[in-house]
Amino acid sequence: MPTLTTYQTRILPEWVDYNGHLRDAFYLLIFSYATDALMDQLGMDSQNREASGHSLFTLELHLNYLHEVKLDAQVEVRTQIIGHDAKRLHLYHSLHLAGGDKELAGNEQMLLHVDLAGPRSAPFTEQTLGKLKALLTEQSDLSPPAYIGRVIALPPAR
Repeated sequence: MPTLTTYQTRILPEWVDYNGHLRDAFYLLIFSYATDALMDQLGMDSQNREASGHSLFTLELHLNYLHEVKLDAQVEVRTQIIGHDAKRLHLYHSLHLAGGDKELAGNEQMLLHVDLAGPRSAPFTEQTLGKLKALLTEQSDLSPPAYIGRVIALPPAR
């Protein structure tokens, strides 16, 4: 199975900067909507959040801007599950022109399953774990994305 297409949109005028490019913050907005769509697919939609009192919180993310995205472009986010444990989900979103192969931006995320009453970390339900395991199995033939596990740093001074 290829990566999941989790979100599609057109680049809106209010998202574009003075250079005619998608503003930095709106890349993350698009990826955030893709995370919401993945949560829905995992059964963690708004009704489930209200009923269970559980949700996902973002612990960390890395965003790589790879190519320009311009006004009115039709884009889509493809999502790959990298891994999970009992409480955390590691995923990767890539932004593409709709139907295109070239990666325009990449977004690695580490999410935590949270009991909102605490708030405190909580294990995923068996149903969610089953869906995560199924997605991992379906995506097992995918290569790891090129932009995961990166660290921001300057080279050592000489």
